[in-house]
Amino acid sequence: MHTVYQASMATPLGPLCITCNSQAITIIEFTDELTARNDDVPLLTQAKRELQDYFSGSRTVFEFPVQPQGTEFQQRVWQALRGIKHGQLASYGEIAKRIGSPKGMRAVGMANRNNPVAIVIPCHRVIGANGTLTGYAGGLDKKAWLLELEGSANRLRQSTS
Repeated sequence: MHTVYQASMATPLGPLCITCNSQAITIIEFTDELTARNDDVPLLTQAKRELQDYFSGSRTVFEFPVQPQGTEFQQRVWQALRGIKHGQLASYGEIAKRIGSPKGMRAVGMANRNNPVAIVIPCHRVIGANGTLTGYAGGLDKKAWLLELEGSANRLRQSTS
């Protein structure tokens, strides 16, 4: 059994809650309020610093370890999502093909929806096959904001024109 630590931070999209064990970040999720705890845990401090850099536009890659909990299928999807580079987009179908399950678009969508490590596992970079914004657990407004920050919103608009 691992000890669990949590901290929260303010972001332009509202508060984030960050959870870790002694080895890795396990959850990053949008929340309704700041509930700062365990701010002296080095891994949480690193995650907060890197997320602040991301939101300021000066970071495109995260260096802290992540360890999301999920099924083997979800793990494969989340690993594929981490392969979508900053500023790039992919469809659910493309992710399904990448993980060797070309007809598994709906299952990919569910794994995407259940992603426990928002932003770092970039489920916001996944769009519909027709190039439109679809589903985001944090809300489509947050997804659109993140894509704008990453410079991929222009690609999105171009692909839907």
